[in-house]
Amino acid sequence: MNLSPESSKFDSITVTLAKEKVAARFPEAIARLGSLVRIPGIAWDAFPAEDLERSATAVAELLTSTGVFETVEVRRATYGNDKVGAPAVVARRAARNGRPQILLYAHHDVQPPGDKSEWKTPEFEPTLMDGRIFARGAADDKAGIIAHVTAIQSLVDLAGPDFEIGLSVFVEGEEEAGSPSFRAFLDQNRDILEADVIVVADSANWTTTIPALTTTLRGLVSQEFEVRTLDHAVHSGMYGGPIPDAMTAMIRLLATLHDENGNVAVRGLVEGKAAELEYDEAALRTDSGLLDGVELIGDGSILDRIWTKPALTVIGIDGMNVATSSNTLLPAVKAKVSMRIAPGQEPAEALTALRRHLSENAPFGARVEFGEVELGKPFKADDSGWAKQLASGALSAAFGNESVDIGIGGSIPFIADLVQVFPNAQILVTGVEDADSRAHSPNESVHLETLRGAMVAETLFLAKGNELRIN
Repeated sequence: MNLSPESSKFDSITVTLAKEKVAARFPEAIARLGSLVRIPGIAWDAFPAEDLERSATAVAELLTSTGVFETVEVRRATYGNDKVGAPAVVARRAARNGRPQILLYAHHDVQPPGDKSEWKTPEFEPTLMDGRIFARGAADDKAGIIAHVTAIQSLVDLAGPDFEIGLSVFVEGEEEAGSPSFRAFLDQNRDILEADVIVVADSANWTTTIPALTTTLRGLVSQEFEVRTLDHAVHSGMYGGPIPDAMTAMIRLLATLHDENGNVAVRGLVEGKAAELEYDEAALRTDSGLLDGVELIGDGSILDRIWTKPALTVIGIDGMNVATSSNTLLPAVKAKVSMRIAPGQEPAEALTALRRHLSENAPFGARVEFGEVELGKPFKADDSGWAKQLASGALSAAFGNESVDIGIGGSIPFIADLVQVFPNAQILVTGVEDADSRAHSPNESVHLETLRGAMVAETLFLAKGNELRIN
């Protein structure tokens, strides 16, 4: 089913009504966001599990308060060797009379605060400054939860409590910890999660005033490996010269991963072309904090380099730290590289290419042994479905500026699981963040007017969906 260009647009009366309904609920929504971010729910073993439980309970109470769901529950999946996943919240209201079933996704767990000395405000106390709320999780992703809840309430305000569109909600509790039980959760809760459209509210807009749908995501190949040249450490004065130490071999090997211009030099990797949006070097330098005088690396447009070309980063080296170093030739050194792969690349193929490169380029005959691996599939949205057309129209109407399609250089590997488990569902990746939200970093924040726009857009999307008959 495809919509005509006209049917994916919104008349001014409907848009005005949606904005009025969201505006009436906005103060309550911001207060609820503040209550959520005060709960430091972190799904890592080093942090209190009870905070994650409190966070899940708070989300369940918010969904229950809407009064629209037949089921609201906190559930956990079992996976692996009898492991139990973090608490997730699910809710469902079945579609009626051929209307679509919409699944709304967000996550309630957050990143650790990091270096507290770098925060300008208390990390778990919501603070309003310059039109933004600062706190860990304010943008990623508790604002996504509040956007869903407010849109549902505003739908009731517009269409009444007897609306016919189906609504499901899945608020995950371990996304920042890698979603280890995600696939098992989908399999074990398919009945409550099955949908025609899945809205993933965990991404960003182009700017605070120009909305966007994320239509491409790079995949991930993470590889640990060891380079060994000796069977034991020896004195650098007695043997240095003819004997290659493992650190020197590792440094030379890592240097082969990029060419002289900084492009990834691994053969067999896919490259693509990004959308032609306005984004120059000055903007990249500001957004990334690149120091004056440091040059950019790689070829192609900036958006090609951060969205649709592979990137490779050395994210860890285990050798000898400077404080405890001695005059010794190290026998072995470990490293971990994180490679982002372009849409259209299979992670297994990219892993094979990376391993081949490391094996073939090890200097001095050094031995290379491979360790743990993490793989995540890239994503490229199908933009031909009715949901994409309707969502773009809703965003454009809500923000007053035409919505654009963007890529994200990072990865959301669980989207591949959604595609596999629900192959007939259309997947929309949206979000409330902008370039200055600083998700995962100190001073994370959400821009209030961008959040308001996202709420209006989702309200419009649900209200129009309530008029569609797809079955």
